[in-house]
Amino acid sequence: MKKKFLLMIVSTIISLGGASAADGRKVADYNVVPLPQEISLSKTGEFVLTGNTRIAYPEGNDLLKKDAQFLRDYIADLTSLQLTVTAEKVKNAITLKLNPKVQNKEGYTLTVNKKGVSIEGSTAAGVFYGVQTLRKSIPVGKNLTAVTLPGVVIKDEPRFGYRGMMLDCARHFFPVKFVKQFIDLMAMHNMNVFHWHLTEDQGWRIEIKKYPELTKIGSVRTSTVIGRNSKVYDGTPYGGFYTQEEARELVRYAAERYITIIPEIDMPGHMVAALTAIPDMGCTGGPYEVCRYWGVMDDVLCLGNEKTYRFCEDVLSELMDIFPSKYIHLGGDETPRTRWKECPKCKALMAKEGLGVEKLQGYFTNRIEKFVNSKGRSIIGWDEILEGDINQSATIMSWRGTEPGAKAAKAGHDVIMSPTTYCYFDYYQTHNDKEQWNEPLLIGGNLPVEKTYSLEPIPADATPEVAARIVGVQGNLWTEYIAYPSLVEYQVLPRMGALSEVQWMNGKKDFEAWKTRQSRMLDLYDLYRLTYATHLWPKRIPAANVDMK
Repeated sequence: MKKKFLLMIVSTIISLGGASAADGRKVADYNVVPLPQEISLSKTGEFVLTGNTRIAYPEGNDLLKKDAQFLRDYIADLTSLQLTVTAEKVKNAITLKLNPKVQNKEGYTLTVNKKGVSIEGSTAAGVFYGVQTLRKSIPVGKNLTAVTLPGVVIKDEPRFGYRGMMLDCARHFFPVKFVKQFIDLMAMHNMNVFHWHLTEDQGWRIEIKKYPELTKIGSVRTSTVIGRNSKVYDGTPYGGFYTQEEARELVRYAAERYITIIPEIDMPGHMVAALTAIPDMGCTGGPYEVCRYWGVMDDVLCLGNEKTYRFCEDVLSELMDIFPSKYIHLGGDETPRTRWKECPKCKALMAKEGLGVEKLQGYFTNRIEKFVNSKGRSIIGWDEILEGDINQSATIMSWRGTEPGAKAAKAGHDVIMSPTTYCYFDYYQTHNDKEQWNEPLLIGGNLPVEKTYSLEPIPADATPEVAARIVGVQGNLWTEYIAYPSLVEYQVLPRMGALSEVQWMNGKKDFEAWKTRQSRMLDLYDLYRLTYATHLWPKRIPAANVDMK
């Protein structure tokens, strides 16, 4: 597909686009977020969307039927129009269909002329992204009785196959209803991987039937530190976990939106909650306490203890039964070696295998990876796992900058770029420390939205072989200081809009143009009463901040 942007905006369209008309009609604007690869306005006539318009899908295709129902519901959210979904072949309709000539499995072609609207893809997922583009093109107005869709041919496909967002539900727990809303937000931004961080020193959040003590004991901390490890605690027990049935429900919910959930069980570090429940998996034997404060803990899994490996395999077996994803995330970050250096069992293993302590985690990761591979799955790990002798089949998530990712790609690993300086949405959205006074208390750092937008995931000197190994980009939201759904929304919006163009667009980005397009996305945020940052639009007040009477 030629990567070009044809801004053939006729003056009459510019004057009407987004403006109210006397008959309750507005004109659609195809300049959405993320921006499609090719937009060609045509002279084949416009199509007027009214309450009589139907959405047609091929009879017997349940996936396209679901896409059609999504589009119907989206239009009902945006306007006063209540469209009908049908499997009949009808004229003057929005027609969804499969077309094997669309080469990219997530690509689509959206065509509008006087006869109707057609959204075609080689898969239902591609059609779904065409649905998202049409949805975001339609102006918001609950009094709208008609929408004019200018004639157009849009040809679009994503740059990266992995377009992720991570939500940490271990430091703070978020209910199933909100996790679904987060998944919906991802779908709105054309993202297709939900990385679900489920375990931490501060809480174990997923039911494991073979080890009920993990949630009975490990999911609850007695208190939570106030501020940045101030030594003052709130005195309130904090807990929560997801049952396996709730997790399966979320897998189904995400799959309907063509989003894969990749679960993360962080190992061998960040395991204090598990050690509290099962103390003999630690090097000291405890006693341990589910952490009440934040940071990196010396107590990790004992890698000289065979029970540790049985435990990990049991947990991962149940996890893989719940989550059908190709990938299972093993974490592997921030694992101190302090306890291993003194542990008799770990020292015995190192002597037996001829390992230095710096290679012990690699030994562990290799054993666990072989187990995961035996189940037909593959692992993802944070870039620290490169410090061991890791197999090429492991995918590397590069968070300590883009350099570890470039190194991993050169070594033959698939790589997901997720560097802190561009993709860590728990950082402040400000330019400098002086601007943080009116912000919520956060972990620190400064990551304004324009910095996120500027990320180029593929190094300039990358060979074609190395570039091909960089398979995706991901944003992360760690939640040490983020306890409420509204703050989750505030931290990811509008940076999720900026990241979506990094993930989707394959061409020169233009921040000022994105800002204009993103301002229309704010109308969608307001429609769904989402909380978002207004640093770029200081006079705007989010609808979520307006008291409802």
